[in-house]
Amino acid sequence: MMLTVLVAMAKDIKTVVVTTLPQMHCESCENKIKGNLRFEKGVKQIECNIQEQRVIITYDADKTSVEKIIQSFGKFGYKAAEKLYFSAVYNFRTQFADGWDAKHEVVISDFFAPAYTSLGLGIDYTPTKNVSINFAPLTGKVTMVRQEALRTRYGNAEDQFARFELGAQLRVDPKLAVENFKVGTALVLFSDYLNKPQNIKVLWDVNAEAKITKFFSVTLRTNMIYDDNVLVPKLRKGTKDEYYDGKGIQFKELFSIGFAYTFGEKKK
Repeated sequence: MMLTVLVAMAKDIKTVVVTTLPQMHCESCENKIKGNLRFEKGVKQIECNIQEQRVIITYDADKTSVEKIIQSFGKFGYKAAEKLYFSAVYNFRTQFADGWDAKHEVVISDFFAPAYTSLGLGIDYTPTKNVSINFAPLTGKVTMVRQEALRTRYGNAEDQFARFELGAQLRVDPKLAVENFKVGTALVLFSDYLNKPQNIKVLWDVNAEAKITKFFSVTLRTNMIYDDNVLVPKLRKGTKDEYYDGKGIQFKELFSIGFAYTFGEKKK
């Protein structure tokens, strides 16, 4: 099986709506909340609605969390409670190195061939601190292929640089951390409303890390992709080196060993 090597760049902007105790009564209350929250790391925008008694906070989920934002209200004499939790997730993926067929004879992927970008609007639910579930019923996805010769391989027409899909996306992010071991995974499922919604596209990443000794650690990363619009090299049954292009699973794994040593420590 052949896997296209991808580099992901994602911006996870989310929105949380909270109520406060004591309640907001005037413009002074509003200014106090805005003036203090704007110093919190990752907070992008703050809107206060005195009539509806709610504060709408847009933040970067890579820099902060709902728990940290709610805790920050206590710094200036308020107590916040989460009421509603919306999210907007943007993602961009492409690659820098060439991808080759099974015989390493023909280039089947390249920089911006393909490139994927998506924007999903939905709701984020965190049942526990180790599990996050995001459902975005309105998700736009664009597949771009720079090289004309490769476009049909990724579901685009020969004269079609970009192909648009509109559908629903479900993302589940569980994680586990115990002494000297941690593992996290992200499963993304996408259904295209406009074309065969029953054919679910799958992107599944797993990252496991274990610290063996004080200096050495090991990491295992796996990546699985299934997209019925993408053609991958497949071995023809009954042969040892005869391949054809068909629908299938792409899989990649990476195992690494790390070494860390501190040359000096600051004395307390």
